[in-house]
Amino acid sequence: MSKNKISRKDFLSTSALLGVSTLVGTSALTSCGEKGPVYTPIKEAGTYYVPELPDKAIDGKELKAGVIGCGGRGSGAIFDLLNAANGIKVVALGDTFADRLNGLKGRLAKSNQVVADDKCFVGFDAYKKVIDSGVDMVVIATPPAFRPIHFQYATEKGVHSFLEKPIAVDAKGYRTIMAAAKQAKAKGLSVVTGTQRHHQRAYVEAFKKIQEGWIGEITGGNVYWNQSMLWYRERQKEWTDTEWMIRDWVNWKWLSGDHIVEQHVHNIDVFLWMSGLKPVKATAFGARHRRITGDQYDQFGVDFEMENGIHMHSMCRQINGCSNNVSEFIQGTKGSWSSAGVIKDLAGNVIWKYDEEAAKAEFQQHNPYVLEHVDWVNHIRKGTAHDEATECAISCLAGVMGREAAYSGGTVTWDEMSKSAQDYMAEFKHELGKQDMDKCVVFTPGK
Repeated sequence: MSKNKISRKDFLSTSALLGVSTLVGTSALTSCGEKGPVYTPIKEAGTYYVPELPDKAIDGKELKAGVIGCGGRGSGAIFDLLNAANGIKVVALGDTFADRLNGLKGRLAKSNQVVADDKCFVGFDAYKKVIDSGVDMVVIATPPAFRPIHFQYATEKGVHSFLEKPIAVDAKGYRTIMAAAKQAKAKGLSVVTGTQRHHQRAYVEAFKKIQEGWIGEITGGNVYWNQSMLWYRERQKEWTDTEWMIRDWVNWKWLSGDHIVEQHVHNIDVFLWMSGLKPVKATAFGARHRRITGDQYDQFGVDFEMENGIHMHSMCRQINGCSNNVSEFIQGTKGSWSSAGVIKDLAGNVIWKYDEEAAKAEFQQHNPYVLEHVDWVNHIRKGTAHDEATECAISCLAGVMGREAAYSGGTVTWDEMSKSAQDYMAEFKHELGKQDMDKCVVFTPGK
């Protein structure tokens, strides 16, 4: 039975969805003949990527798509892809469980996307069969622990990948992603990840303003994902250890990376993206108070020291009855930005605000989950390589650093984490049978 369900899209109500910008407030407006404020860019234009965000992808040759992982996120992603572009044909499906696969197959059939029975694959090797079935592009939305090897195989076979985040839950997964991303770029492949803020109009406009120097040099920030308890699955009598954990994957650290990686990576990623920095140290605390299944914590607080010495504070929690907050805040030498869609000067005056009404007049598509697929298809049809995996992998390893710092109670560095032998996948059998459940322990800091 599933309880306390919250979809990946529910949190969008906490922040602006739409996209174009306008200036507000007297400090950023000038009268005739007056000079406006002068900003010093923190990056020169042309040195950073800004996606084109038309309402729909360009037309072109028909693209054959496959889905690996037919649960909620895989199902959502493939329909987002179909809404993003014409000429997409879903030709192959793969999942560990037949009921998940058949559920998506039935939904697709109602949308005139009929997948042949001999292109539907069940089991741990289903990903290879989907990729080998003749697809041009693949949506990878399995439990996160499996995503590095699935991406690696898709890249070896020359298939364009959409990777749901997180794309790595441990050090080995991070290194696998980084190597595969280099190979994908060399092959001219387009790789997009599920860090949808990079395709959310309000965030993209704010990113541009920050790079242009509107808040000055970045001096620090705070990122949050505090919400109620996430969903879980009660174990059924007929389920083996493996089946239960995979069906309840969001509560097991070897499969999800814990919620600081699985969910809070969004907010960590926003700061890393906006600042262009990566962390060098993480000192953290965390605890488990009320989680019902699995072996994860239900709260984390992390102090990240970045490579230029500034600090970013990260906070995430999944506990009922507490204050909720899903947001990001970045402070600079001249002002600040918040994910509410505003930039303020040091006196607190709003000097830029994202204009949702203007966005409605200019665009029809405002869903970042669709727009990330628009960008993906455009790169494929234009024949231009595109790599979001590298940036996303760095954000994921930052989350792993924070997790390990909290689990251990010690300070963890980027160098030791990126070189670590940590490999969650090697600790568990990839078959639907018994597992050594004694490995699933809740860590005690200081031990």
